[in-house]
Amino acid sequence: MPQKETRGRPQKHPLVVSEDQEQELKQIVKQRRHRALVFRARIILQCAAGQKDNAVAAALRTTNTTVGYWRRRFSQGGVASLWDEPRPGAPRQIGDERVQQVIELTLQAKPTAATHWSTRLMAQKLGLSQSAISRIWRAFGLKPHRHETFQLSTDPFFIEKVRDIVGLYLSPPINALVLCVDEKSQIQALNRTQPILPLRPGQLERHTPEYQRNGTTSLFAALDVATGNVIGRCFRRHRTGEFKRFLDYVDRAVPAALEVHLILDNYATHKTTVIRQWLQRHPRYHLHFSPTHSSWINQVERWFALLSQRQIKRGSHHTVRDLELAIAQFIAAHNKNPKPFVWTKNADQILESLRRYTAETVRIQTD
Repeated sequence: MPQKETRGRPQKHPLVVSEDQEQELKQIVKQRRHRALVFRARIILQCAAGQKDNAVAAALRTTNTTVGYWRRRFSQGGVASLWDEPRPGAPRQIGDERVQQVIELTLQAKPTAATHWSTRLMAQKLGLSQSAISRIWRAFGLKPHRHETFQLSTDPFFIEKVRDIVGLYLSPPINALVLCVDEKSQIQALNRTQPILPLRPGQLERHTPEYQRNGTTSLFAALDVATGNVIGRCFRRHRTGEFKRFLDYVDRAVPAALEVHLILDNYATHKTTVIRQWLQRHPRYHLHFSPTHSSWINQVERWFALLSQRQIKRGSHHTVRDLELAIAQFIAAHNKNPKPFVWTKNADQILESLRRYTAETVRIQTD
């Protein structure tokens, strides 16, 4: 008997995506600049992987109709068809010449008696509205009200020091500890002149900007790169003697069978005769100095930031002793569940990033 023909929807052909199109789609998803475009790119990537429309719709929490629509759009027009089509609207009131004038004035001139432009000053200068200036600046990624700081190292052994320290992070020696050591000096014991008002529903925590200074302390800390454990001790002074006492404190806390690699900055107290003599009496210690103006390479600086953010910045301390107890409590709480910072970039990647940054800096200065 002749077989009956099966009825139903025709089978869809596999969605064909070239390698270049796939790379472009992945780049769109990675950048995450346009949420709608990222959503459509994910639809195409999953369809290209052989998934059915209903599976893609379930994974992305959308409908089969939406998946089928963008699948057809892509088949007809490629990646460019995923962008929104131009919509009709009111004609532009500001021409290209006026836009160019705003951009050139923003980049090449400064307002009278001011260091940077604001939307109000620019609007007064050119006879445009503040909202128009704001839209133009957003379109071209201009933010005159913001600025960043930078500091390039002039250390003649910068490359060698970076490779040395990053090598300790990514491939630590066997039977040895790598400790990031530094001092957080002149921590002020500040007492608010009025009581701190606690957090309430619909109301932020409030405190007065006025405070009393009740003295300072300096925290010496050593961060274990492998475990995240911190050895810390406060001193009222910040001299070679205090640093030597801290090294004695570290030496008692570290197992005697291990070699110890200390990552330090170039502060004068780290290189005095007293410290050199101490190191001669303790040959298991090896010092690795970071490049000048490169505190970013010392991981304990990141831990100092956590200490300031979580314990010091919003605290109120009547005495230096109160401040030192608060710091000790933070160290004890941290060491109960320490987590190491994960260093991801190798030395070549860091040096390449700095090369690009310095090249761009030089280009800007010569323009």
